[in-house]
Amino acid sequence: MNVKLNEEWKALLEGEFEKRYFEELTRGVREEYEAAARGTGPAIYPAAKNIFRALDKCPPSAVKVVIIGQDPYHGPGQANGLCFSVNDGVPHPPSLRNIFKEVADDTGTQPPVSGNLDRWAEQGVLLLNASLTVRESQPNSHADRGWQVFTDAVVEALRQREGLVYMLWGAFAARKGERVDGTRNLVLKAAHPSPLSAHGGFFGCKHFSRANQYLTTNGKEPIQW
Repeated sequence: MNVKLNEEWKALLEGEFEKRYFEELTRGVREEYEAAARGTGPAIYPAAKNIFRALDKCPPSAVKVVIIGQDPYHGPGQANGLCFSVNDGVPHPPSLRNIFKEVADDTGTQPPVSGNLDRWAEQGVLLLNASLTVRESQPNSHADRGWQVFTDAVVEALRQREGLVYMLWGAFAARKGERVDGTRNLVLKAAHPSPLSAHGGFFGCKHFSRANQYLTTNGKEPIQW
């Protein structure tokens, strides 16, 4: 199957594209986008061109940090293909506000005006949602489409790398990262930044400074959070 994707990722994941689940996944998701365009089904996010944006913005050779989200924002105009990120001019969702608050408390970097996290991705932060698409106003609505299998393959494709930082926020992300080798990488776990759980262990986790300390120790440029 011809998939439009960053060539490095395409080479690593090419075996997935010929599997039955991926064919069913792409067919089903395509049908939902087409129904949305006709007005016979709910909107699907992000825009189709941004489905693989997290991979396109951060090729495997550039990855230094991996942050795992659950699925895209499901409100109009929010999702842009990077987990926790929104487009310029979009109000910061609660989880992103809490992320920026922790960054400020941890590193002194004040919250930016824009919630677009392209600047992180361009420095080597893979902002990967476990499901890459979602129906409007229906969180987790594509969780059973097959994306979980595909994004497991993305995490698996990085297993040969070492010296990476994994930020796993919440039980869902922790399960997704179970296959990560904690002896060859830095695995940081905390509560999810959602307002429902941020005070239960996300605030004060200091993941951002700990990540930079680890990267620096391993001879890599730290992230400008």
